[in-house]
Amino acid sequence: MSGIEEANGHRPHGLAHVVDPMFAAATRPDPTKLSYDLDEALRAVVPLNSRAPEDAFSSSYLGTEREGNAVLIGEDGLAVTIGYLVTEAETVIIGGDHGPAVEAHVVAYDYETGFGLLRASASLDVKPLELGSSVDVIEDDTLVVGARGGAANAIDGHVESKREFAGYWEYMLEEAIFTAPPHPHWSGGALLDHQGRLVGVGSLFVQDAAPGDEAKAGNMFVPIDLLKESIDELLQYGGRNTPPRPWLGIYSMEALGRVLITSITQDGPAERGGIEAGDVVLAVNGRQVSGLADLYRKIWSSGAAGVTVEIGVMRDNEMNTVSVETANRADFMKQPRAH
Repeated sequence: MSGIEEANGHRPHGLAHVVDPMFAAATRPDPTKLSYDLDEALRAVVPLNSRAPEDAFSSSYLGTEREGNAVLIGEDGLAVTIGYLVTEAETVIIGGDHGPAVEAHVVAYDYETGFGLLRASASLDVKPLELGSSVDVIEDDTLVVGARGGAANAIDGHVESKREFAGYWEYMLEEAIFTAPPHPHWSGGALLDHQGRLVGVGSLFVQDAAPGDEAKAGNMFVPIDLLKESIDELLQYGGRNTPPRPWLGIYSMEALGRVLITSITQDGPAERGGIEAGDVVLAVNGRQVSGLADLYRKIWSSGAAGVTVEIGVMRDNEMNTVSVETANRADFMKQPRAH
């Protein structure tokens, strides 16, 4: 997926040649066959535009200008989006397609799930969406995928799979929802159940939406149940009120059960500890690593951020063990402006 990773999270116009033909051919929801008002439901899915400082940590890989969607879920202007759209953002504007555009401020970011929570500074005059149950989403079902532009830009999304997802940026979900075909405005988009409730928030364009080795383009959605489990904590503390996970500052890919370090964060824990791009990770604290998800589980089970982990790597056909003092990823990020 070279080149596509960089598009996830900011301005994915470079994927138009891939996504647009699939979008044009996608079937559209038939409002007469739905048990809810599609137009009313999708009014709660509004455009989001944000800007981060050029010196922000995330700007090097997400860009400074980002665009996607936010979904209104509270009468008080509370909205949920995918967090990479708003991390370190100095300005966030939501709304504007068919209603007012207002400034919003970030009230919480969850590094574990990837959700971001916003609150609009003024009313958007739309009815918020009710949260559904993502555990009730079943494979082979067809649900509505909605984004900016309302019902005219909604498509039928076939649930290809529900399975574990491990991202190259030290991120993992025990179970994510994968749909096809891909929506061209997936970031922060809404996956709606048969009652018009929100069951997932759009995160990524993927080429492996179907299980197994079949190549099938689609989208990955973060299940809304993960937000329901943590929303009170996020709103009270602005994030998790638990010890942060240890972070290395690596970007990796998995091939044939091996984990290859593709790049590392400048002056991050991995670089300080001596890990290099091109290293193949073989073990964590003496325990063999069998894949990307296994790598993350072994690192995260070592303790809280700040713990030192022993990473066994293969470099130039030689085994090496390096000690890495992990860090809290949030410490590398600019904090939201106070409101």
